[in-house]
Amino acid sequence: QVQLVESGGGMVQPGGSLMLSCIASGFTFSRFIMTWVRQAPGKGPEWVSGIVENGELKYYSESVKGRFTISRDNVKTMLYLFMNNLKPEYSALYYCARPRWQMSSTFGQRAPSVGIDYDYRGQGTQVTVSS
Repeated sequence: QVQLVESGGGMVQPGGSLMLSCIASGFTFSRFIMTWVRQAPGKGPEWVSGIVENGELKYYSESVKGRFTISRDNVKTMLYLFMNNLKPEYSALYYCARPRWQMSSTFGQRAPSVGIDYDYRGQGTQVTVSS
């Protein structure tokens, strides 16, 4: 069965960095667009970043652009999110997800909505940014 398992979260001071990882299994990882989504307490899910199947196209929400870098290793079936210069408002549960929308040619323009419409997601890893 499909499994997505995240790791790498934790507590970090403002301005610090974290690298999140997600290992995927149970499906042909290299054939799917993947996304990172976050959800803060009392708020709905927010799309953070997405990457197409071969990793050549990467997309970011405006709030994290320039601070986060998404990447993938299709041989290891791993998805990554490097988060730099973190801010307290980035504190949330971060999870990787497989979106239902799998059209690479149009994913970028639709990402904020389709990025949180997934058929599978991991349990998440908590990121807390606080001094």
